[in-house]
Amino acid sequence: MPVLSAALVRLVLLAAPVASPAPTPLPACEAGTRHLELSADTPGEALAVCVHPGLSTSFFFDAKLTRVELAGREWFRVMQGETGLALVPTVALGEGERVPLTVSFQDGAAPVSVRFTLVVHPSEAARQVEVTRQPRSLESYREGEGQARAEAQQCREDKARLQAECGGQRGLLGLHTQGLLGEGGIISKNLMKSVTSRRGHTLESTEARSYRADTPRLEDGHKVVRLLVEQWLENHGSTPWTPTGAVLVGKNREEWKVLGVWPLEPIPPGKKLHVMAEVEMTEEAARGTFTLKLWSQESGTAEFFDGVTFP
Repeated sequence: MPVLSAALVRLVLLAAPVASPAPTPLPACEAGTRHLELSADTPGEALAVCVHPGLSTSFFFDAKLTRVELAGREWFRVMQGETGLALVPTVALGEGERVPLTVSFQDGAAPVSVRFTLVVHPSEAARQVEVTRQPRSLESYREGEGQARAEAQQCREDKARLQAECGGQRGLLGLHTQGLLGEGGIISKNLMKSVTSRRGHTLESTEARSYRADTPRLEDGHKVVRLLVEQWLENHGSTPWTPTGAVLVGKNREEWKVLGVWPLEPIPPGKKLHVMAEVEMTEEAARGTFTLKLWSQESGTAEFFDGVTFP
């Protein structure tokens, strides 16, 4: 098998800290149920809600609807009921686009309508939004409390994993402690001839390599592997392009969010930057060909790199 690239070895042995992501113009997305309470004096600005092509976002209200105004309705599949609606954006919408949505109520009580801005996110979508114009029930508060506890526990687990990886042993000893050395070891694959940048996009992949490392973890009885895509990206645009997030897309359009993108530094116009993206998935899921979707801090628009495979 090919040996590790010098760039990756330096990264592993020096254990350089990963820079914190810079603020992004895209709104934060809530994975669970989002509760919105309206009152007569609620500010009238539009409420941002993340949507993503192919994923359904449902809205539930505590009153019957009289009118739903959705700009670019032809870009959505819309299912509307008396007190709610579900939206599924199509691929015609690009990342970062903002679509206004106004919902008006039948009963005439204040507020008589509510405005949303549907923001097309590169990977996330709010799955359920509950809107009330009266105090929430005890059951609703308990549901929200339970969701908050689950999210806090997930944050603690993620923090513990990051502390173990960044604050523990370094170099080869650190890799062994994380379970990334052993019988399988870390293996790599040259992707220079297979990874392609899409025509008309800003970034060009001039060199690429992928890596795979076995882990001791299991997910539903399946072995989990750690994967890395390493590229030299050249900016053919006229402004800096700063990577801020990525997903790996499979042949059936399933998506895996990356654990991190490094470095989060701008690529000046006409210059190259060495960019790496890391993801975890089961050994079975890692087989096949993928597309790496990388988006920028400046605009939220995505660059696509097809032909990604792993050793």
